Amino acid sequence: MAVTLPLDTMSVEEKLQAMESIWDDLCKKADSLSSPPWHEKILNEREGRLKRGEDQFVDWEEAKNNIRNDIS
Repeated sequence: MAVTLPLDTMSVEEKLQAMESIWDDLCKKADSLSSPPWHEKILNEREGRLKRGEDQFVDWEEAKNNIRNDIS
């Protein structure tokens, strides 16, 4: 089923509300959804890097600043 939204005429608020509605509906059905095989592989690789000390977590604000710096 194809759903078409009038994105060109929707306000940002309307678009965010549509996204929230979709996300809420998906969350209700989370138990019936499965991740693709590649997702587990990537998570395992990242966990391995953390355990080996090859990677680390950064504060969310720092991460956002890093992203902003990378794209500007």
